[in-house]
Amino acid sequence: MKKSGMIIAAERNYDIAKEKFVPVSEYYGEDTFNLKALKVKLPKETYRKILEAINENCVLDIETANIVAHAMKEWALAKGATHFAHWFQPMTGITAEKHDAFVDPVGIGEVIERFSGKQLVQGEPDASSFPSGGIRATFEARGYTAWDLSSPAFIRRNGISTTLCIPTAFISYTGEALDKKTPLLRSNRAVSQAAVKLLHLLGSKEVKRVYSTLGPEQEYFLIDTDYFYKRQDLVLGGRALIGAPPAKGQELEDQYFGSIKERISSYMHDVEEELFKLGVPAKTRHNEVAPSQFELAPVFEEANVAVDHNQIVMDTLKSVARKHHLACLLHEKPFAGINGSGKHVNWSLSDNRGNNLLNPGNTPQDNIQFLVLLVATVRAVYRHADILRASVASYGNDHRLGANEAPPAIISIFLGEQLAKVLDNIEKGVVTKATDNAIIDLGLSSLSIVSKDNTDRNRTSPFAFTGNKFEFRAVGSSQSISFPATVINTIVAESLEELAEKIKAVNGKNINQAVFDVLKKEIREIKPILFNGDNYTAAWEKEAKKRGLPNAKTTPEALPALITAKAIQLFEKARVLSPVELKSRYVIYLERYIKDLEIEAKCLNTLCMEHVIPAATAYQATLATALARTREVLGKAADLSVQEEILKKIVELIGKIYRTNQEVLAQMAKADGLHDEQKKAETLCREVKARMNELRTYVDALEPLVDDELWPLPTFWEMLFIN
Repeated sequence: MKKSGMIIAAERNYDIAKEKFVPVSEYYGEDTFNLKALKVKLPKETYRKILEAINENCVLDIETANIVAHAMKEWALAKGATHFAHWFQPMTGITAEKHDAFVDPVGIGEVIERFSGKQLVQGEPDASSFPSGGIRATFEARGYTAWDLSSPAFIRRNGISTTLCIPTAFISYTGEALDKKTPLLRSNRAVSQAAVKLLHLLGSKEVKRVYSTLGPEQEYFLIDTDYFYKRQDLVLGGRALIGAPPAKGQELEDQYFGSIKERISSYMHDVEEELFKLGVPAKTRHNEVAPSQFELAPVFEEANVAVDHNQIVMDTLKSVARKHHLACLLHEKPFAGINGSGKHVNWSLSDNRGNNLLNPGNTPQDNIQFLVLLVATVRAVYRHADILRASVASYGNDHRLGANEAPPAIISIFLGEQLAKVLDNIEKGVVTKATDNAIIDLGLSSLSIVSKDNTDRNRTSPFAFTGNKFEFRAVGSSQSISFPATVINTIVAESLEELAEKIKAVNGKNINQAVFDVLKKEIREIKPILFNGDNYTAAWEKEAKKRGLPNAKTTPEALPALITAKAIQLFEKARVLSPVELKSRYVIYLERYIKDLEIEAKCLNTLCMEHVIPAATAYQATLATALARTREVLGKAADLSVQEEILKKIVELIGKIYRTNQEVLAQMAKADGLHDEQKKAETLCREVKARMNELRTYVDALEPLVDDELWPLPTFWEMLFIN
């Protein structure tokens, strides 16, 4: 009955997808209090002050805040909202919110809807149960949320509940950042100041602000909820800890960009409809490489908004899935033996005029700027590859990095053949004079066309230039993109500042010649990080070691890079993270690694002791009884060697599963006795994780030997191919 029931579930005719005759342009952003809504709802002077506060990073006065709050409340009430919430991103990696009703009592049996500027600008949630990494003790509960003007408020609907959500930063009573948004906003400021200073030096005096842009490509899996809720490992940790590989996986390459199934297409339609209402510019959807794996990619946005929108995307993928009787899995490696999921984060810089600064231009000045910004970015990654690696370190991502489906833990940069040749010519002195003709002769005027349309993309590179942006491919699918973006902004800001100082220090030459003289030296230094080949090969790992590139393969190896003297100086000088705030991130990420691994180990123990061993033992008894009865009927002459061999293997594997599981528990207890969290993480990674992998091999070998009707868990072929 189990399978037939699942097949029936997969063949249901879901009537969830709606016919949509209204163009998206007519309802796009209707549930966001964006600049368009602000302009309509606010007096002209108030709107001007809001724009000034957003663009100039000014403080909003309380009188203006009151006017905005009133307009926002009236707009939200018209949308059916009964509550408002400061929506923030604590160090859990997901979002948090506390709902407060608009109504206030004004007398006996009477209420009125109120929302003041003070309530808009600042909130005070209980901060005691959020990760702080030692910044504050549990009994010190006070924390503050502060309105982020640069990210629009939005309406959140959950069932019949409607809430006005206001994006906010989250800080402690003493002012330290307890969230992922605050450091990102600081890094945006740092990279803007450094880039504007450099651009002014290069002659672009009209540039007033520079901002980073992000385009995160979100990968995910979908399985039927009938299977999902029968897998404790998927419910609790998002990953199938055991499961024999199906006869077919992804080897036929028939899933990638294939025709999307009706049920999945309806789901995608509803996801996009919700996202469009919230102003999320979802652009591309398609099947990914693995069965039941998909991708959603948005258009580039300013980094802060893109981070908020990616959190909304992940939440929407999950919530809409439930309406379609599906479960959305965002884990980096939910199923062994097939590709896991990542989140390729495309990063670039733009100025206040809307120009992409990593887009090669048609003028000498454009190309000089492009070259400096390009080299500055490469230089930043070369100098701080260890920190960039640490920014994507997590227990889930360790299952994916270096598995020939994602870049290895070695951070390198792909530039492409033509651009690499340009830098090589500069380094070798082929271009000796910085005349307009010489700059044009570099070939940069046509590079944007060639790079975007005609060059191949190196899908194995962790940090690849793809025409007018860098694609950071090592980010995990379940991760917030905030910290990786913060790190990129901060290291690039440092590099831009240092290059500006070096260019100014070259005396007696025109600015373009000074640029070439500086770049020539810089390119020679940063060349070890450049690699256009296959990052998956063992040969590259050996070559990277010769070049002195770091190779932190696991999270416990990677995270200490965050607390080196180099890292502390980097973030403190840029005023992005104080030493205390930076160390707290290291502690939080380390603790999260430990907790994730321990949860999986406990769950694996439950699966083995309460499901696998009982089912296998029951089948063992059934098989033994059948053998005995067969021998009674056929006598000793009957050849039952095959059945006996199967029985013997089952008995042997049950014993191995039990003993290895006990070893896992023993190693867990040993690690639990360690009071140094770094050593505890290393022990869990080295000892417990290795034993868990061994335990899995025994369970997966046992599964095909046990009667399918008795096997207690949905199998991989069911979960991956029946949806």
